[in-house]
Amino acid sequence: MTTPVPHWPDVPACYGWLSLDARGNWRLKEERIAHPGLIAFLNAHYAHDAEGNWLVNNGPQRVYVRLERAPLVLRLQPDGRLSSHTGRAVTPRAPVCIDEEGCVVLATDAGPGVVDDRDLASFVAELRDGQGQPASDETLLATLTGTAVEALFWRGHRLVACPRSALAARFGFQLDPQAADAAAGPRGSA
Repeated sequence: MTTPVPHWPDVPACYGWLSLDARGNWRLKEERIAHPGLIAFLNAHYAHDAEGNWLVNNGPQRVYVRLERAPLVLRLQPDGRLSSHTGRAVTPRAPVCIDEEGCVVLATDAGPGVVDDRDLASFVAELRDGQGQPASDETLLATLTGTAVEALFWRGHRLVACPRSALAARFGFQLDPQAADAAAGPRGSA
């Protein structure tokens, strides 16, 4: 006698319930999630699909995440390491972009992330010009406005200006998967 192979039921994807704020806090219907077990579950099951939508796999269901700034929120650790809001150590890669509001988004081996605003002073302190000298306020301001003549570098990666409105496209992620899904037209459930 053959035992049937169990399979996941066909369940619809979930949109509009789960979000990630600019400081790496999970939110369920705009309420901050505080339960350590639920946060650990969300962090452990956080992933992305081929279209740049970030989601949490909840068994057979995909729960899509609306992003305030970027898929990851990055913290600069006192020992120089970089970690994501999920607790994973990440390695920075180019590009390193700064928008007109001073938010820094960069690529990592785990995906794109925004530097937590509480760490921006430490980030700026690490900026160097082409001669390895600390960045001047004037050069940083010129970089923010896209008028810099002199390049700035963070950990060897050039800092480039990028309008906030272009960051998601540049890094290949969707801020609001529901909006992206609706724009693509009808699709089957994920």
